[in-house]
Amino acid sequence: MFTSWVQRFLCSPLPRLLIRRNPGASINISPSIPGSITHVSGKLTLLEKGLVLSSLSFLAIESLRRKRKNAVVHASIKVEDIKEQADYLHGNGEMEKLYEFLTQYKDSEDPEILWRFARACREISQLGNITPDEKKRVVYESHDFAKKALEKDGLCWAAHKWYGICLSDVGEYEGIKVKIGNAYKIRDHFQRAIELNPKDATTIHLIGLWIYMFADMPWYQKKIASTLFAATPSVQYDEALEYFQKAEEAEPNFYSKNHLYLGKTYLKLKNKELAVYWLTKAKDYPARTEEDQQVHKEAADILKSLGK
Repeated sequence: MFTSWVQRFLCSPLPRLLIRRNPGASINISPSIPGSITHVSGKLTLLEKGLVLSSLSFLAIESLRRKRKNAVVHASIKVEDIKEQADYLHGNGEMEKLYEFLTQYKDSEDPEILWRFARACREISQLGNITPDEKKRVVYESHDFAKKALEKDGLCWAAHKWYGICLSDVGEYEGIKVKIGNAYKIRDHFQRAIELNPKDATTIHLIGLWIYMFADMPWYQKKIASTLFAATPSVQYDEALEYFQKAEEAEPNFYSKNHLYLGKTYLKLKNKELAVYWLTKAKDYPARTEEDQQVHKEAADILKSLGK
């Protein structure tokens, strides 16, 4: 394309006129290809050089602009590919491969990649073969990346969800006062995630879990909460049950932990029959992750204590 443009330029009347006025310059035209140029020789005047250099500069700028435009399109496609591959690995429970894959994109500025990396870090922290020091490192790493995703896009529902989850995890290392003190922040992020995406079953479950934890809080933690808040939340197990049921309605059979807490909540409400039903579902849920395995064990232990 560039060569053909130069050929058209040098064959136009203006350069030919300039070269005729400069006897030291010549153009060789290929006899076999009409209008083609094989060689340009001789000395050009300053004006002629300026015309050629200006034209070349214009072409260089145009070429750079097009490359940048193509790079933006390529980057956009690449982000979609990264998201698709990350979700595929997560869906298959391949958490170590997921973490390894997303580590190479940890410097990304895209919130969709950042919250997925936070999710990968959090999943790694749940693995049974991880050392305590490594677990702590990835817990804080997940928190930092979820926070960064939220800073990049405050309207990203998944960033709110994962920031709430990661903020809760960090509380395990910050002490009981910090953990309880962050409770309302965690709830607010879950509620914002639901506002932005009312159909996400996991976030609905998390609100139910938040209510269950407050309802099930030991007396000494409630006393700490009363010193931190003007009023501690007055919540009941039946409120938690409503959210667990809504999560199941939004996406049936989506999460072993939702089954587990449906069973545990029914036990708190003295409904043994439904408790056994949901605990059995939790125990029989296909184990894709180590969290599923932990749920299986807890459900099986509760059922055993019930004589089932």
